[in-house]
Order: sequence, then structure tokens, then C-alpha cells
Amino acid sequence: MSKPDLAALSALDDRLRFLSSWTIHHANHVRPKADGVKVGGHQASCASMTAIMSALYFHALGPNDRVAVKPHAGPVLHAIHYLLGSQTQEQLENLRGFGGAQSYPSRTKDMIPVDFSTGSVGLGVAITLFSSLIQDYLTAHGHMDEDERGRFVALIGDAELDEGNIYEAIIEGYKHDVRNLWWIVDYNRQSLDATSADRMFERFDEIFASCGWRTVELRYGKKLQKAFKAKGGKPIKDWLDNLPNADFSALHYQGGAAWRARLEADLGKKVADFLKGHDDEALGHLMTDLGGHCMETLVEVFEEAKKDDTPTFFIAWTVKGFGLPFAGHKDNHAGLMNPTQAAALRDSMGIAEGDEFEPLAGLTDNIRGQVDGVLEATRIMREKRPRHFGEMTIPSIPAPRGEEQSTQAAFGRILMDLSKKGGDLADRVLTTSPDVTVSTNLGAWVNSRGLFSREQRGDVFAEAKIPSAQKWGAHNNGQHIELGIAESNLFLMLAAAGLAGDHFGRRLVPIGTLYDPFIARGLDSLNYGCYQDARFLLVATPSGITLGPEGGAHQSINPPLISMGQPNLRHYEPAYADELAVLMEEAFRLIDDPDGESTYLRLSTRPLQQVDRDGDDWQADCIKGAYWLREPSQGSEAAIVAMGAIMPEALAAHEELSSDIPGLGLLSVTSPDLLHRDWTAAQAKRWKGDHSPSHIETLLSRLSGDAGLVTLCDAAPASLSWMGGVLGQRVAPLGVETFGQTGSLSELYAAYRLDPEAITEAMAEVLLTAS
Repeated sequence: MSKPDLAALSALDDRLRFLSSWTIHHANHVRPKADGVKVGGHQASCASMTAIMSALYFHALGPNDRVAVKPHAGPVLHAIHYLLGSQTQEQLENLRGFGGAQSYPSRTKDMIPVDFSTGSVGLGVAITLFSSLIQDYLTAHGHMDEDERGRFVALIGDAELDEGNIYEAIIEGYKHDVRNLWWIVDYNRQSLDATSADRMFERFDEIFASCGWRTVELRYGKKLQKAFKAKGGKPIKDWLDNLPNADFSALHYQGGAAWRARLEADLGKKVADFLKGHDDEALGHLMTDLGGHCMETLVEVFEEAKKDDTPTFFIAWTVKGFGLPFAGHKDNHAGLMNPTQAAALRDSMGIAEGDEFEPLAGLTDNIRGQVDGVLEATRIMREKRPRHFGEMTIPSIPAPRGEEQSTQAAFGRILMDLSKKGGDLADRVLTTSPDVTVSTNLGAWVNSRGLFSREQRGDVFAEAKIPSAQKWGAHNNGQHIELGIAESNLFLMLAAAGLAGDHFGRRLVPIGTLYDPFIARGLDSLNYGCYQDARFLLVATPSGITLGPEGGAHQSINPPLISMGQPNLRHYEPAYADELAVLMEEAFRLIDDPDGESTYLRLSTRPLQQVDRDGDDWQADCIKGAYWLREPSQGSEAAIVAMGAIMPEALAAHEELSSDIPGLGLLSVTSPDLLHRDWTAAQAKRWKGDHSPSHIETLLSRLSGDAGLVTLCDAAPASLSWMGGVLGQRVAPLGVETFGQTGSLSELYAAYRLDPEAITEAMAEVLLTAS
């Protein structure tokens, strides 16, 4: 690369450092604050990244490359797009304000193109690996040409490397031979509370190399490398190589005189001549000439890494707060420049007061033309990509036949039928599971559609003619990606596949299965996928104490409550196979709907006697979250409200009580989540003059105003007990509030008060209260 271009990139590095710092300063010290609360921001974390991001965005990246920016460097990303003309001054001035540039990069809420939302550290890193795997999947299936492929880049704060999900991800990536990945560590050796441990750094090379990664260390810049070759330079290099992180940070903060005193104390005569050649200011600059701030070094290593698709782990040594007055200070993570310091920084860069947001303020005429040329030649996507919806053909999904079925088994049959019929929807389905493929009833689908692998792999057992129900050949047209036992990886895979339409223009239908109790193990990653509005179908099975002999470790209690509090994720818990068919069809529709969302199906292994239906009138209400399985009479004094696998107990209690309570209703709830959302939304609309009732209000209005409700679910009773607040009717909530144990279903239902006797007792109590 020519020296003028390097000079222009260095000038852009300075502009990014100032613009990101000033944007944060403006939010905290210039913009009026009505509530007096600190706005915050991370000036130091931005400053350590500006050179890296300048070299990447203005030189190394192409239009098909996608980047996850470390959360605290979000203002730098906004500054980049401001210089490119795709961000506005108004948005910068409203950083962390309502409707302004977000605190951390957000795909859905920021106006600039953001490839991956970041915020929960470590997750933005790992998802790039799974997105690269999805790119391989789409290429192998003929939906992408080679020239459309891109590289996936994660910009990592070094403290993020403490997050265990990163190592779960690279292990999974090694199994699938991932490629086209760059992970670039901003190794400033400072975290929120302290400086980073020196010992761990020595292990990163080994960890990543063992998983097939190339590691590239950018420790020293070109000036320091040259100085090491001069007289007295080698002892200084050896000394720096072994200088503890905390010492380096403190010396940087203290400046050139401190560097001189320490070198004289530690190395004495060995460096006397070297030190004579540098005054304190020059010495301070030289000793902090690190690879992560040296534009020539950055451009050089990025160009070299472009030559192949080997995943590469760059360790870029930097100084936290580089170029700012608190650079290197251990308390600088959330530190903010005061107005005097910010003004001094502005003046040092030759920027006139009032011109702080002028894109190229402070640049001389000599360099401005070169900078304009680099900006013009920048190849990254400058505008937000359009979202791809309304592309899929969704067929009608019939219910599997059978007088007795579990919802888990019905799920497997529906997928198998989909595979046999083929068509657009079946071809878009991508299934994945953390080593529970067979036990979650995906086996038949995989037998039919195969495992995905870029390299053909035969089924050794089948080739040896050893009988097995699973005939899993692996090939590049397979539609199942098998994962190891790491729920975080499952949710990141679902998120990556659920963004395929946005990233690659080909919407997939990702279906992930896992055991219901282990949703909590990957909850942060699930929330992360939902925050990005990735679309997928999550099938959690088996569930509840209905799992019986498996015991409390595998019995789930609170997932329905988790879903009720999780935006962009709809929970359905069907009792019957025909309900499941209707709800799966709706889930597929929601994946391809601009106003849709992801769906969580909570299924069961308990076979239930299927019910006879008179027509399809129940289906619309089933999708809305509940329908009357047994219609109540108008003004009835009571109803049983039940959900999922314990519907037989509700039916038995209904039959027993009906002779004593004429017109007793039985409400089948398929989604407490959707009912609750609809109810609260209806309340909000009333404040605006719209008095349309919610679905649950309409259903419960069939009963008398002081009717009694017995709610029943194989989950936390709070999943349904809130219904008493809808119309003020009394509730006796039954559910599970303690860890389960092993036992038969009859024993467990009796012990945890989910059996017909408990329902009868609860109904008597709620009606007695009424009288």
C-alpha cells in the first residue's frame, strides 16, 4: 500500500478517535439532561479500536463481509458511517437518547447497517462462526455463488475472552471445519475492574491453534521494531516482552519521564545511549508504538490473511484510551473526559470550536484529498440491507393420524411428512440439535434429508450392515447440523440461520430441538437471537414433571414464564396432534412475516387419547392462545383452565364435576404468553380510546363475573393464575413450584396436586369462597 494511503488511513484513525470521543462527550456534557442521570459511554474502549477499525472499514473489508463490533466500540461504528455519509449528525448528537444512535450496535434499532447486534459480551463474537457455517451451507446447497461469499469478522475486547461461550463455539467450529473468519482482539489488557492477567495471554495461541486457527500477533509497531535493531534496542525488547500488563498501563499513563526512570532502573547502562537519543515526549510515544495502533502493520497483516480462508485469530496489542488524557489508567473503562480535557483534545487536532461534527474538520488541504479518495473507494455496505420476507410457500399441514399420540411424536411425523412431500418449505428447513436429535424425534427427518457436511461421509454402521434405525449419511446437501452438548451454541446457530434472509437473501426455516429444562442454560444466547429478530422454531421436549422417571434434574418448571417475559418469542404448548399441526403452520408463517416472530413449542412425550372435532372453528382461537374444549353455558359459575399434557386430568375432572356444576367450561390454553400479551395490549389501547376486548376477555366473558377458575399446568402456576385479574374472577391455581422427583405419572400428579382429585378439591374451594 502506498504511503499516501497509509497517511490517509492514519488521518481517518484520528478522526474516528475524535468523533467517537466527542459524540460521547456531547451526550454527557453538552446535550441537556432532563433527569440528571449520567448518560455514559466508553471513550477509552473506542480509542483503543480506532486504528483497527480504520484499517478494516476503509481498506480491508468488501461489500459481502460482515462484522460484529465489540459493544463498547459502537460509537466508532457510527463515526465510520458518518464519514461515509450513511449516518446523520442528529443521530450522533442523540447517542443513547430516545430514537438516537444506540449504546451498542443494534441491527433493528440503529439506522446504519449493523450486521450483528452486540451487547452481551462474547455472543457477538461466537455468532460470526455460526454465520460462516450458514454461508457454507447455502453455498453447498446452490443458493450462493463463490463471488457472493464474504468474510466474518469479530472485533473483540480482550476481556470478552473470559466468556466461556467463545470456547464452546470454537470447538464446534473445529468439528465443522469453519473458514472465512477473522477474530481481532483489542488486546489493551484492561477490563472493567482491573488489568488483565498475564498468564492467560500465553495460552490463547495454543487454544486457538488446537482448533485449527492461525494466530497472528501484532505486538509492536514499525517504529518500535526499527528501534529494537538499534544499539540498546534488544535489551529493551526483551524487557518489554516480559513487562507485566499492569506496569505497562501505569507507565503509559505516567508518560515519557516514567518510562525513562524505569528503563534506567531496570536496564542501566545497557540502554544509556538509546535513551540519550529520545526526549521524554518522543520516548513516551515510541514505547507505546504497538501493533494495534500502527497502520502499516495492520494493513500488512490484513492483506496477508486475505490470501486464504483459514480462520485467523489476530491479537492486536493496544492501549486503552490511546490518545486520550486517561490512556492506560486502570479506572478509565467508564471514564469520561471533562469539558476542559475534551476542549484540549479538540484544539490539539486543529478543530475549531463549533466544528466538532464537521466530518473532516482539522485535516489540512494536503491530506484532505487523499482522505476523500479513501472514503470514496471504501467498499463496505453503506446502507441498511432490505429484509427478505414473503418469499416462502407454506402448505397446509395436516395432523398426523392416530388415536393416541404424544405431541413430541406428532412433531416428528409432521416433519417426516413434510420431507416426503418436498417443496419450497421442506427445502428451506434446517434442523439442528445439541446431541439430542434422536430423543427429540428428529431422527426420521435426518434419515430422509441427511446430515450437512462439506465433505461426503458415509454411515459406517450402515456400510458394515449393522442394523440401526438411524441411517445418517453426511453430505453437502444434508439439512441437519448436529451440535455437541452446548445449548448456547444451539441458540447462536438458530440466530445465525434465522438471519440468513437478511445476510444472504435466502430465508431459511431453522428448527432447533432440545430438552425443555435446559433452555435456561442458553438463555442469554436465546435472548440475543430474539433481540436481533432472528426467526426460528424452537422445539423443547420433553417437559414438566410429566417426564416422570427421568426425575427432577430433567423436569422443567419455569420455561413458560421465561417465554412470557421474552420479546420476539411466542410460546405454544399444544395438548393434541391437531393443535400442533395448526400451530406449526402458524410458526412457519411467522418466520416469513415482516411482523412475525420466532416460536417456542413446549412438547411432551406423554401419549394422549386424541379428541374428536366438529369442524375447524376451534383453530383460529387455538392460534390466538386458547379455545373452549368444552363450551360453558352463558353465565356459568366456573371453568377449568388447562394446558398441555395434563389435559386428560382436566377432562376427567370436568366429567366428574359437570353433574354438580351445570354449564362447567373447560378452556384449553395453547399460549399463556400470547393471551397475556394480547390482554396487556388491549389495556394500553384503552388509554387511547380503543375498547376492543382481548381474546382472553372475550373467552372469559362467557362466565359470570364472580365465576371460579381452576387453572392447571405442568409448569409454574403463575403461568395461568394471572387470568383472575382479567375480569376479576376468582382463581385456584394448580401447578408445580418445587423441583420434581422420579415416579410414575399417577404418583407425581397426586404428589404435586395435578390429578383430578386435586382439581375437584380446588374447584370446591373456589366456589365455597364465592358463597
